[in-house]
Amino acid sequence: MIEEKNEGIFIKGSKFMYVWMFLATVGFLIACIFLITHGLKFNSKYSFIYLGGGIVLTPFYLYLTLWSLPGLIPGKILFSIIPGEDGKLILKRKEISIKNIQNINLVRNPLNLINDIIIETFNDKKFRIRTYNLLAEMDYEMIVDKYLYPYMTENTRKVWDRKVNLEILRQELKYERKEQKID
Repeated sequence: MIEEKNEGIFIKGSKFMYVWMFLATVGFLIACIFLITHGLKFNSKYSFIYLGGGIVLTPFYLYLTLWSLPGLIPGKILFSIIPGEDGKLILKRKEISIKNIQNINLVRNPLNLINDIIIETFNDKKFRIRTYNLLAEMDYEMIVDKYLYPYMTENTRKVWDRKVNLEILRQELKYERKEQKID
């Protein structure tokens, strides 16, 4: 999930989340098709329920599957981080200075049910990193706290401290924040 190299840190989805997303999208789509085919056989008193459920749920799961397909590419890098005092957060075609980050949130998009990382900068720009639900909420919090927090401005750190629960991160992920020398 986190690949550290000399030139930076690459954030990818975990293998567990790849399997989970595949089952949640493609698996349910296959289940809907199964319901429709067995409903069309009319050899059970529940055939109309199978047929109705399959027909109603197929467009929904097809919609979710189409939104999630770009995230199912194995080894897809969601974003990269170059740590340091002049550190950057690198998206596909954009770079954001870590010092320029005013606020960072993990938000679920209500239209496609995919989590997005929303970054607001001091120059009033918003950036969206689509995670395709491959990055769990606890992993997101640990990544921000470990790789971005030490280089954020003091006000941004205070905002982040109100959002993150370090006790849960310690219990669940065995993550401890290293004390930073703050200038």
